[in-house]
Amino acid sequence: MSPTPRAADPAFSALEFRAALGMFATGVTIVSARTADGELVGLTANSFNSVSLDPPLVAWSLSQRSLSLRAFRRGSHYAINVLAAEQRDLALRFAAPVGDRWAGVAWRPGVAGAPLIEGAVAHFECFNRGRHDEGDHLLFIGQVEHCDHRPGASPLLFHGGQFYTEHPL
Repeated sequence: MSPTPRAADPAFSALEFRAALGMFATGVTIVSARTADGELVGLTANSFNSVSLDPPLVAWSLSQRSLSLRAFRRGSHYAINVLAAEQRDLALRFAAPVGDRWAGVAWRPGVAGAPLIEGAVAHFECFNRGRHDEGDHLLFIGQVEHCDHRPGASPLLFHGGQFYTEHPL
């Protein structure tokens, strides 16, 4: 009987890994939800990606150390707000451990109550279909129940630790 294959130990540091991951340009999102008590929660994430068209599934991940983890783990619905180029300040606000992240933020409730940030280039309203503990993060799989987008709007991009806007080639 042959031994079960396993991954080799990394030959790089966590900082080197993070820097290499930063070379993959991404869009910037704010994942938002409303708790059973009505509290709004939200955080900046660039770990968002599509999973399936049929059924419509998306994925994102959250650190096991996040103060928002409990709300997202327990909640049935959340929204992915894909930020527009002019929403850099919102991305920074929702990435920092500040008091009331929602103060002065224009939003409307989605169909299931998750906050949809005004001015975003797209919204994905998701049922919290699956949660998977992997390493130091929790991977969320969302089944998209509603979505919308603003054709022609420029997204906010992140690459190498800096924000960018889209520029045609």
